[in-house]
Amino acid sequence: MSRRIVMSMLAGAALLVSTFFGTGTAVARAADVPAEFGTDWHDPVTAQPPVGRPHTRSCRVTLADVQFRDFTPYRGAYTPPKGCGDHWSEVVLRLDGKVKGRQYDRLGYLHLGGVEILRTSTPEPSPDGIEWHVEKDVTRYSDTFRSAQDVEMLIGNVVDDTYTGVIDVRVTLTFYAGRPGTPAPDRVLTLTDTPEGATLTTPRNSERVLAEVYATGSGGGCEEFWYLTAPDPAPYSCKADRGPYREVQIKVDGRLAGIAAPYPNVWTGGWSNPFLWYVLPAPHAFDVRPLTYDLTPFAGLLNDGRPHRVEVSVVGVPAGRAGWSTPVNVLVWRDARRAHVTGALTDATATDLADSATYTPGPVDRVDTEAGHRLTVSGHLDTSHGRVTTTVTRTLANISAHRWTGGEAMDGLDASWSDDETVTVDGHGPARTTHTRRTYTMNGATTVGPDNRLRTALTLGDRASVTQLRDGRRTTWARLDDTYDGDAGYAIDVPRDQRHAVGTSTERYRLYGSGGCYDRSLTTVQGVLTEDRSRC
Repeated sequence: MSRRIVMSMLAGAALLVSTFFGTGTAVARAADVPAEFGTDWHDPVTAQPPVGRPHTRSCRVTLADVQFRDFTPYRGAYTPPKGCGDHWSEVVLRLDGKVKGRQYDRLGYLHLGGVEILRTSTPEPSPDGIEWHVEKDVTRYSDTFRSAQDVEMLIGNVVDDTYTGVIDVRVTLTFYAGRPGTPAPDRVLTLTDTPEGATLTTPRNSERVLAEVYATGSGGGCEEFWYLTAPDPAPYSCKADRGPYREVQIKVDGRLAGIAAPYPNVWTGGWSNPFLWYVLPAPHAFDVRPLTYDLTPFAGLLNDGRPHRVEVSVVGVPAGRAGWSTPVNVLVWRDARRAHVTGALTDATATDLADSATYTPGPVDRVDTEAGHRLTVSGHLDTSHGRVTTTVTRTLANISAHRWTGGEAMDGLDASWSDDETVTVDGHGPARTTHTRRTYTMNGATTVGPDNRLRTALTLGDRASVTQLRDGRRTTWARLDDTYDGDAGYAIDVPRDQRHAVGTSTERYRLYGSGGCYDRSLTTVQGVLTEDRSRC
């Protein structure tokens, strides 16, 4: 099995999402490392692997070439490429960005024909200016790329006498001729807004249906740091009725169809300390990974040709509080030999949501959270190759310990989230089972000392394992471990040139399994790249 297929497995349900930021690999000598941060630093980079490319004819299309100064979306038009056919072995999106001066981290999106193909955030710039790059395999949206589409992109920004950074980006798509190794969806759909709510109408011969939700907590509000919210009567600045547990649910016609643990994204101003993220962003900061739900058990219901109500909600958000964006794409594979595939939903069973957040007062206040949920859905389809039954079981769990002192001079969290999914497809040959286990961890604290210096030490983990079986025998497997460690401090409430900031950060990205091995480590000190090491 190739590394590309391994990456596809780890992204979930054979959907490949790979990113690569920056191209510089020059490593500084110890003598070149400054005693503290200066006015410039290395461009953002990551240890994640670059997107692989086939050796076939290619064509490139520019989607946007724009500067963002405010909250006005860029609107343009897309025309399919000429000279590379209308089926592609791979389609690669590339964003090239640059910004100079002073600016906050900003959130953004890119839509093509209403389909969200990128959700992103930005690095915070140096006074001298930085450049960064994002690459993403977007082959799964090929259906959208085959016809002319409207383009809409926005990275909301504020430029004034203080925040001077104008965000300059160029986005392209490169198409590689040929057929993809894994068949791309036949249709890519979005939800339709109606007076009754958002609805979905699928082709009547759908035999596989996946939904992806680009769920992100907003920038600047309490839901950006949802994992730190505390229930009453805890004396904490960000409150939530029941505490920090969040769960992204999708419903079809009012019936629970999928659950997922949101990824605890950290943007480049996160944890009150941009010096942690100047060179090494947190995992997925520049390419937000969508949550994926297998809705195939509902295909028999959806295939009646009528619109069906689809709702996405985030459990745990206090009533009336804004802060989450949840755009939805729906990917559909059709049965080419049948105009109408019939079937039925046979099971949709959820356990009661366990959600306990216990506040313990003291010199160090504390909230301990334990929460979890399980959902099983099953359905069958009578396809041209016989009856096929799909069963999806998903189990979520969250354990966290949040502690803080008076005035939040110390604010720390030790948390883990698990999202385990088993999909079994029985019929049309041997039974096929895919086990996917995702684990996210966050362990760190921000402190303000008597010298008025703020320090943040933080470790983030993004781990996953995928095992595929046929008739109970393992055929392929893969493991992912992406770990970030950072420790940075600076003087607060002083002009920028008097912060005397110092900081180190490391990232190690390991991917291994039956398809091979990728292992890369990066280290930075005071914004200088001091290690770039590959072990495979």
